[in-house]
Amino acid sequence: MLTMALLSHFKKRVRPFKCGPDFIDPQFHEKIAKTPSVNLDAFMLNEEQLKWTFDKYSDKEVSICEGVMGFYDGMDKGSSAYDVAKILNIATLLLLDAGGSYITIAAVLKGLLDFRQDHTIKAVVLNRVSSDMHFILVKKHIEKECKNIVVVGWIEKDLPSISSRHLGLDLEELEVKDLDTIARDVLKNIDMKSLEVLMNISSEKVENYPFKPIIKKNEVCVVVKDINFSFIYFDNINYLKELYKELIFIDASKDEEIPKKADIVIIGGGYVETDEAYARLKNSLKFKESLCAHAEKGKQIYAECAGLIYLGKSIDEKQMSGILDIEFSLGTKRERLGYYYGLNFETQVVTKGHAFHYSYVSKAPKGNMGLYKNSQKMIKEGGWKQGAIIGTYLHSMWRV
Repeated sequence: MLTMALLSHFKKRVRPFKCGPDFIDPQFHEKIAKTPSVNLDAFMLNEEQLKWTFDKYSDKEVSICEGVMGFYDGMDKGSSAYDVAKILNIATLLLLDAGGSYITIAAVLKGLLDFRQDHTIKAVVLNRVSSDMHFILVKKHIEKECKNIVVVGWIEKDLPSISSRHLGLDLEELEVKDLDTIARDVLKNIDMKSLEVLMNISSEKVENYPFKPIIKKNEVCVVVKDINFSFIYFDNINYLKELYKELIFIDASKDEEIPKKADIVIIGGGYVETDEAYARLKNSLKFKESLCAHAEKGKQIYAECAGLIYLGKSIDEKQMSGILDIEFSLGTKRERLGYYYGLNFETQVVTKGHAFHYSYVSKAPKGNMGLYKNSQKMIKEGGWKQGAIIGTYLHSMWRV
């Protein structure tokens, strides 16, 4: 909510960024800032690639990057908010929960500051504060114990927020919540002038292109991107524009057809398993027929996560396209969450990526890709290939 409030404050002159692999927060960012949000992921990208990405998309007067989890969470993968901020020299505004506490907040902050000497923490906002007096009390102890940190303000407790569902914040609320009003309430007690001075940095210019050279394809690429299939990284879209002769977007939820001239169809992740998503998809018969026709001609299809499920026969009682002979079920606990390595069993090529899903495969032929976290001994099938059709649970960055 603080990130979205800041984006609202700097609207029309801000580029949003998201630390890590999340797909949902960037959609909230774009809704408010009216410009796409870019993922900065230090696991999928190396340091030079991360710097290039930040430099390429820092094309507005203001850049704001939302962190991920706790500041140091993800250091074991080199992908915490701390890692990204350190690599890119991004000044950090820390949000601390002050609910039901006062002196202990200073102790927590001191621990965060001492944990790594090369941190980029410059300022603090206190969250869930009950009153002006509560804020003054906490601020006094922070200033006493943490000399180089500025407390720029506070957020009162029990403000309206965004609800969540099993894969994160509820995207349906993008259309019904008054996010700008919520933003004003969040920033009411924050000194924005001080914050702007403290957060001002000089970003590094990157001249070299740190990825494999792009060889233009004389092909037409169709991307299925809509309310159901919305999980595609913004830079992946730009990469496709650079790679293919023509890029066409279609909306499956509006029953748009795959153009006959399409050489490859890409279907992003998202939701097909929920009742709302399935209600939109089950009547999209022209889309389904045109996708099946594309597959029958032996043309390429690449699908991630929800796209993979849609290529299958069914998920529980919900019927999908049936292009791949795979049946899925929706579990009550997470099947995968976090960073994964994808091993192609045929080529032995390893791809870095992210997976987060509750669904699991109940019936399928042998896969061509296995996903594992730290050891190939724990590998489990997570990708399937049939002719020119590839479906995978792994979300990845395609320039790499």
